[in-house]
Amino acid sequence: MIADTLDSLNQKIKDPFDLAHLFALLQDAQLGRTVFSTSLGQEDQVLTDFIFRHSIAVDIFTLDTGRLFQETYDVLSATTKKYNKHIDCFYPKHDALAELVARDGINGFYDSVDKRKACCGVRKIEPLKRALEGADVWITGLRQEQSANRSALHHFEYDEAFDIVKFNPLSHWTLDQVNQYLETHKVPQNKLHKKGYVSIGCAPCTRAISEGEDIRAGRWWWESSHKECGLHQIKN
Repeated sequence: MIADTLDSLNQKIKDPFDLAHLFALLQDAQLGRTVFSTSLGQEDQVLTDFIFRHSIAVDIFTLDTGRLFQETYDVLSATTKKYNKHIDCFYPKHDALAELVARDGINGFYDSVDKRKACCGVRKIEPLKRALEGADVWITGLRQEQSANRSALHHFEYDEAFDIVKFNPLSHWTLDQVNQYLETHKVPQNKLHKKGYVSIGCAPCTRAISEGEDIRAGRWWWESSHKECGLHQIKN
């Protein structure tokens, strides 16, 4: 069973911070086609750098919702130029997006959690499903420290919602470790990070956070929700 396989992999981890060790475990397990979804944030830039520099056989993609910051597009451009590598972009389907805007308005996501989730569904979830088609392993930049919802995160997990193995190599890393890696390897970063934007998503749904605020506080700040869009399911 896949659960036994993943438990075995998690038990084999000797150094939870050693990316070379963790990726070697993944490759030795031969779980199948592997893809990496990057939001071009700090954690994902660490993994993009590691994958590209070591020529690991992983397809990298990003979701372009159509509402991203210009600074995010700048990171995408700088990254592909630095490594001379391609990152696939997946976009919302035109008809579904047109229907959403006609029904809820261009900024309807501010009106209710349901409308916000509907927007995320069209702009993120559906494109993600297409991006994951035919993949067996999904690499993410999730970290336990990012929110209480992710505190029980394991390196190897099974995602029932998308029926795929999820590999979270940075699950134990701190933000300081992420920043140190980025500086050491001179990895392109979003300029907004230095302006208090830690977790960056769509421009209308992201604000800078103040000192002492939760890392995810700047996402959908007008809500008292779990601060998730549905890409990553919350474990209760």
